[in-house]
Amino acid sequence: MAKAKSRYVCNQCAAEFSQMFGRCPDCSAWGSLQEVSIAPDPATTNSLTRIPTRKKSSDPAQARTALTLAQIGDDHQTRLTSGYDELDRVLGGGIVPGSLVLIGGEPGIGKSTLLLGVAQQLMSRHPTLYVCAEESAQQVKLRSQRLGLTDANSTNLYLMPETDLETIMQELLSLRPPVAVIDSIQALYFANLTAAPGSVSQVRECTSALMRVAKRENITLFIVGHVTKDGSIAGPKVLEHLVDTVLYFEGDRFATHRLLRSVKNRFGATQEIGVFEMAERGLVEVKNPSELFLGNRDEPAPGTATIVACEGTRPLVVELQALVSPTSYSSPRRTTTGIESNRFLQILAVLEKRIGIPLSKLDAYVASAGGLNVGEPAVDLGIAIAVAASFRDRIVDPRTVLIGEVGLGGQVRPVSQLDLRLKEAAKLGFKRAIIPNTQVLQDYGLKLIPVTKVLDAIVAALPRTQFPPSEDEIAQDSSD
Repeated sequence: MAKAKSRYVCNQCAAEFSQMFGRCPDCSAWGSLQEVSIAPDPATTNSLTRIPTRKKSSDPAQARTALTLAQIGDDHQTRLTSGYDELDRVLGGGIVPGSLVLIGGEPGIGKSTLLLGVAQQLMSRHPTLYVCAEESAQQVKLRSQRLGLTDANSTNLYLMPETDLETIMQELLSLRPPVAVIDSIQALYFANLTAAPGSVSQVRECTSALMRVAKRENITLFIVGHVTKDGSIAGPKVLEHLVDTVLYFEGDRFATHRLLRSVKNRFGATQEIGVFEMAERGLVEVKNPSELFLGNRDEPAPGTATIVACEGTRPLVVELQALVSPTSYSSPRRTTTGIESNRFLQILAVLEKRIGIPLSKLDAYVASAGGLNVGEPAVDLGIAIAVAASFRDRIVDPRTVLIGEVGLGGQVRPVSQLDLRLKEAAKLGFKRAIIPNTQVLQDYGLKLIPVTKVLDAIVAALPRTQFPPSEDEIAQDSSD
C-alpha cells in the first residue's frame, strides 16, 4: 500500500516545499508553513477539480482555441443592482454577472448581515442561493426575521446549510441562480483532500472549483473570508488572486458606522469606500458620510483642523484632532488614531526643523474623527496645522479646510483631485481653503489661499501668531 506524502504550503504566498522551514524561502514569512497530506492514489481526484484535457485534432482550424481581439464579440452585460447604492458604488456600478467577490472583516463586523440584506433585495427579481456553512437554517431565519424579511416574501431565497463542496456545486448546477453567497469559504471542505477544513489546500481547492463553475455558468458568487490577527484574509494570497473583487469591512466595535473598502476590483476603482450604519434592522446606508466625520463646528476646540480626503472617487471632509503636551517620560510619546504613524513622525520632524517648534520634548497625539483611516499625503497639511494650533493653544477657523502634502523641506506640494475636494468643501458650507500654489480650474465660491511653505500655511490658518516661537513663549508653553 502506497504511503501518503506530505507537502508544506505557505499560507501567505501558497509556495510548496518538500521539507519544513521556520521561515518561508519565497516570501520570508515566519511560521507560515503548514503540513498538507497528499492522497497516494490520483484516481480519487474528483472530476470537478480535475483539469480536462482536449484531444488533438488534425485540422489546424479546429485545433486553434485562441481568438484575436477583433473576433471576440461585444457582449454588453447589464450589471445587477444589489439594492444598496453604497455597495454598488464600491463594486464599480453594480454586480457584474459571473464575477467572484471576496468579503473579509473581523467577526461580528456585519458581513453576513450585509449579504443577507443583498439576498433579500435580489430575491424579488432572481432566485438566490445562500450557503450558510457556519450556521443552521433556523439561525439564518431568525436573523432574517430581525431584518424584517417575512416568509411570504422569501419564496426565491434558498438556504443551504452545507459544508461539502461537491453537494454545493451540484446545487449550483441544478438551481443555476444568478447570485449565490458562500458563508464562509473556510468552512467548506473537499472530501478527497485529507487536510482539515480551513487549511491552505482546502481553501485553495474549494475556491478554484467554485471559480470555474461561476465563470462557466455565469453565476455571481459572494464569498465570505475570515481574517487573521493582522487583519488580512486568512488563507494563501492566491485566494485574493483568484477572485475579481476583494472587499474589506472596517469599523470600530464601539461605533455604529461601518466602512466597506475595495482593495482589488477588476471592474471598477480600487480604494473606493461605502459607508453603512449598524441599526436595529441591519445595515443602513449613510448618504452623506462627510457629516459623520465632521465635529461640532459651532464649538471649535484648539488643535482641530478640517481636511478633505479622497477615498477612490469619493471626497470626504474629515476633522483632525491634535494634542501636544509636556511629557512625563524620558522619551516623548507619539500616538495616532486613523493616521499612519510614520507619516506623523515625518511631519513632526518637519515642524521642529523648519518651523522651530520643540516637539522633541513634548508628547504628541493625533486622531481622525470617527476613526476613519486616512493615509493619503493630502492630509499632511491638516496634521501640521492641527499640531501647531495645539502647541500654541489656538483655534483654526472652523470654516477653513486644509489640503496639501508636506515635503521634507517644509514645502506644500500639490495633490491629486483638487477640484473634486474643493467642490465637496463648498457643498458643505466652508468659506476658505488653504491649498498648494497650483492652478484651480473652477471657482467654487471659496476664498482660496495658495501657499508654498508650511510656515505660510500656519500664518494663514493662525493669524497674529508668531512662528517660530520666541524662547520666552517656548518656556511658557512647556510650563503650562
